[in-house]
Amino acid sequence: MLAHGDYEAFQAFLEDACGIVLGAGKEYLVSSRLGGLMRDYGIATVGELLNQLRSGKNPRLKTGIIDAMTTNETFWFRDMSHFRMLQELICPEIKARSGRSIRIWSAACSYGQEPYNLSMVVQDYQRANPGALSGGVDVVATDISSTVLTEAKKGIYCGMSSSRGLSLEQQNRYFKVHGDCLEVRPEIRQRVSFRELNLTKGYEMMGRFDVIFCRNVLIYFSSEQKRDIINRMARALNPGGYLFLGSTESLSAHTDRFQMVSQMGGIAYRLR
Repeated sequence: MLAHGDYEAFQAFLEDACGIVLGAGKEYLVSSRLGGLMRDYGIATVGELLNQLRSGKNPRLKTGIIDAMTTNETFWFRDMSHFRMLQELICPEIKARSGRSIRIWSAACSYGQEPYNLSMVVQDYQRANPGALSGGVDVVATDISSTVLTEAKKGIYCGMSSSRGLSLEQQNRYFKVHGDCLEVRPEIRQRVSFRELNLTKGYEMMGRFDVIFCRNVLIYFSSEQKRDIINRMARALNPGGYLFLGSTESLSAHTDRFQMVSQMGGIAYRLR
């Protein structure tokens, strides 16, 4: 069990480090997520863990804690309606913008399924519409965890969960199949670049985007942090750009800078 003071100190550390807000009564979650890490480092209590963090002697410890506390479970084509909107509504809308590349941001990309899915959708659209999006499409994928980014860059997924959300036809179309492993095909990977990013910090240097996917992420932040992230994403969007959130998330309490667009069973937010 965590001492009350240790839990409060860990709450403050986690919010400052990556923006995640832990409410009351999450002591068991912290203990279960950190148990393996603490055993690896020979640390007996969360209080001792915090003391080691404050000493700054082991910078890898902070990375390990963030990796342990962030949720990185995902699967292919999650919330399929969003990908249909991208292919059937947004791509046709922006295909006339020739002469420059189209930029899509996958925020909190985890192990890479979402940005690779975005590249797959773009590829399907271009094959069905020869000459469309002739300026090219760049997908920028970011996450706070360097560990998951290292894995995402490989584009290789193995085991029983590797094909979750994929049909057999999609496995053959988008991947090279090696036994129980799937390797994303090079023509899909080439559109995607990965970089480490904390959403609560500055990211103005990333440039402007036409579409941002920031799904199932804002639920971990405080209302003030949500408002700040959304407003900065609005500044990162080109005029008329689109923001996608998770199916249980909403902008209504945080900003009036977007117009809700409901199509094909999904919802997106278009910058006014």
